[in-house]
Amino acid sequence: MDSSVGASGYQFQSRASLKINAMASWAEFEAAAPDFASRVRALMSSRKHLTMATLRRDGSPRISGTEVKFVDGQLEIGSMSNAVKALDLRRDPRVAIHGPTEDPPADQATGWNGESKVAGMAHEVDSGSDAHRFRIDIQEAVITHLNSGGDRLVVESWNAARGYRSFDRE
Repeated sequence: MDSSVGASGYQFQSRASLKINAMASWAEFEAAAPDFASRVRALMSSRKHLTMATLRRDGSPRISGTEVKFVDGQLEIGSMSNAVKALDLRRDPRVAIHGPTEDPPADQATGWNGESKVAGMAHEVDSGSDAHRFRIDIQEAVITHLNSGGDRLVVESWNAARGYRSFDRE
């Protein structure tokens, strides 16, 4: 068996062989797609607690809670000193942040604001304390919501290489 194929049959890549797509700061994302970036920001700011995914030492995913801040044109997250999510990001800076997580209203599905997701790279910056603070460069931003009829899922996305696109599905 190929050493890069795990017991599950999935192909694994070494970190050095991963192709990193174009990244943008939050300010660059806002400049490139201002209306879409504003809606992503509004969704991510609508709740205090969001969910983030990092990669453990063995490559498996770790889900953690997080809070986001928008500071001087940057998306930032923080962490307590030596928290495992911070150690994950120091080792492998790939991160995804998702939220808010709410169900569409049962009596009016079109009243659902949707969910946002951001994927990118975390770069540790000075927090001024023992805590950790990371600036997130954006690889991709996504919003999922229902169409005006409430019967189709709309997926809107943006990345620095391709720009904005939208499609819907049943």
